[in-house]
Amino acid sequence: MTESVVLDTVDLHILRLLQNDARTTYRELAAEVGVAPSTCLDRVTRLRRTGVILGHQLRLDPARLGRGLEALLSVQVRPHRRELIGPFVERIRSLPESRALFHLTGPDDYLVHVAVADTADLQRLVLDEFTSRREVARVETRLIFQQWDCGPLLPPLPEAAGQAAGPAAGQVRPAD
Repeated sequence: MTESVVLDTVDLHILRLLQNDARTTYRELAAEVGVAPSTCLDRVTRLRRTGVILGHQLRLDPARLGRGLEALLSVQVRPHRRELIGPFVERIRSLPESRALFHLTGPDDYLVHVAVADTADLQRLVLDEFTSRREVARVETRLIFQQWDCGPLLPPLPEAAGQAAGPAAGQVRPAD
């Protein structure tokens, strides 16, 4: 079992600030949380080393890149066997239209977030890259009208954690 990482209020404040703007300098972070820049650097380094911070991403506007239509594709794969889903996952991940891929429980096996130019491009993608595959039994398409970002991801508060088993509040498990 992976050891939990204890996060104090300074760590949580740093994580909140970096999630809102990953370009924030160590000097700016340190001033905001009330610690020395060297202390701030040490803390961010520890958060990276322990796997709490996984990396940094550049966000792009799909519409400005000619992909103004986004959709969610619910995909059912039959038979749902490892030798079929491995190549399916790799193919979907390699498509330039794919934004995110989720393996699910329930009637659908996968949820794929895609960004395309228009409805004709979406139709081409569904027909050529999904339904043409022998392991794909069904695809349902849902257009995304609007999307909102939510708040930063932080460990549950003590009152939200209740008596549930798992890491104590303020602790997270780093990625394996």
